[in-house]
Order: sequence, then C-alpha cells, then structure tokens
Amino acid sequence: MSDASGVSSGSSMVRSRRKVVGVPTQCWCGVEVAILMSKSERNPYRRYHRCSYAASKKLENDNHCFKWVDEALLEEIYVLKNKMNNLEEVVKEITVARADGEQKVFEKMEMKLEKELFDRMEEVLVEAKWSMKKMCVGVVIGCIVGFVIIKLV
Repeated sequence: MSDASGVSSGSSMVRSRRKVVGVPTQCWCGVEVAILMSKSERNPYRRYHRCSYAASKKLENDNHCFKWVDEALLEEIYVLKNKMNNLEEVVKEITVARADGEQKVFEKMEMKLEKELFDRMEEVLVEAKWSMKKMCVGVVIGCIVGFVIIKLV
C-alpha cells in the first residue's frame, strides 16, 4: 500500500486539510466520504468514514479523510449540546428582557391608574368643599334670619 496520494501532489484543486468536526461528508480532495467497516483485529466491525478515492486505491497513512463513526457522532453530539446551551442562554436573556418590559408596562399602567385615582379624588374633594361652603353659607344665613326674627318679635 502506498503512503502518498496521487491527488495531493500539488494540485490546485487541493482544499483545506483541516480537521472536520462531526460527521465528514467530503474529503479535502473533493471526493465524497464513504462509510466502511473495519476488518482489522484491533477494531473488528467498527464503522468509519473514509475518502472514497483513498478507499478505492487502498491508500494507507495518507492525508485523506478518515474518522471513526462513533467519534464523529460524539463530536456532533457535543456541537449540538453547545448549540443547545447557547439557545438556552438566548431564551433566558429574552425571558429576562420580556419580564423587564412587562414590569415597565405594569409600572406605567399603575402610575396612570394612580394618577386617574388621585384626579378623581381631587374632583370629589373639590365638590365636597363646595358643598360644605354652600352648607356653611346656608347655616350662616339661617342663623342671621333666625336672629333677625328673634329681634323682631
């Protein structure tokens, strides 16, 4: 088996050879990745992702895509877990912001109701004062009339 890949020898079509997190779908050489089963003594029947080109040429120790399926799926789970945690944080922030907004609306409504209540109370007090003044004037006039009648008799 060969150590070198025929595709990786300075071709302008060479893509980034960085590590893929999660399940690989395409090798850096542009060829799709196949799922194969190991027949080695060390990893019998263990499934793995492998560059279809490298697998067809039976290349070994090359830079083409190779990843165990179970490890790729674990990476996918970790990525999804991180995304879920981030979404939970966003939901918390939205919930707090919404609660703050609702609290502000509640406080505005409460202040408006208090103002209306105080305005109405002030109107009632003004009416009550006016009634008291009329009653006092009536009592004073009644006293004067009564005093005048007593003096005349």
